[in-house]
Amino acid sequence: MVTAMNVSDETKQLLQPYNFELFRDMRPFLEEYWATSFLIALIYLLLTFVGQNYMKARNGFNLQGPLIFWSLCLAIFSILGAVRTWSHMGILLLRGNLKQTVCFSIFASDPIIKFWSCLFLLSKIVELGDTAFIILRKRPLVFVHWYHHSTVLVYTSFGYKNKVSAGGWFMTMNYGVHAIMYTYYTLKAAKVTPPRWLPMLITSLQILQMFMGATISILNYIWRQDQGCHTTSEHLFWSCILYMTYFILFARFFHQTYIMPKVKAKTKSQ
Repeated sequence: MVTAMNVSDETKQLLQPYNFELFRDMRPFLEEYWATSFLIALIYLLLTFVGQNYMKARNGFNLQGPLIFWSLCLAIFSILGAVRTWSHMGILLLRGNLKQTVCFSIFASDPIIKFWSCLFLLSKIVELGDTAFIILRKRPLVFVHWYHHSTVLVYTSFGYKNKVSAGGWFMTMNYGVHAIMYTYYTLKAAKVTPPRWLPMLITSLQILQMFMGATISILNYIWRQDQGCHTTSEHLFWSCILYMTYFILFARFFHQTYIMPKVKAKTKSQ
């Protein structure tokens, strides 16, 4: 039988960390940041509504250059994060089994995971800047956008502090979706016409991510007695609540954005 220790040793042999990934461990500091995430989310929401009111009587800014740079930086970061975390999770999945990837806290001490999970947490603060571009350019700000940004920030810090096992897949899937999403945003900001199916694909992947996230949280709770799979009913409750609301909101967005216009166009043509 393949043990978690054997898989861990094999993973280290197959996937060596780069020098920059051997950065000083910031976990002690970031674990204390957990309470601060609520304050950051609250300030974010306050600035969002204040910013919208401020821009009501003003013309929107162009900001094409800064938006291209912003989206490109986040696209490159997400691609790198996706490559490293998917490589790690892929090895765990191929050399071990699904349970060992769900029981991710076993491998939380791996330098690659420590580095990219640290950056993942910090990136949720940086990504709040997406909303500033929407407000300053006077683009429509939908509920799912600011709700998702603020709650993901708090939930990510909660999962990081408590080493929630399902957080491994949450981080990995999020890096993957964002790699595609911010590449699309970069092309759109540069006025390069991407394939028409690309935004639909991104929303579909986001919906799939929410379904998989809830499934993994449930599996993690089922296997909670196994080594490294420690979780609580509190973790399960908040994971499922958030993933269910995300699933509903993104599914509704998909329906309103991609299904309803086609239905209306078909009705008019008749």
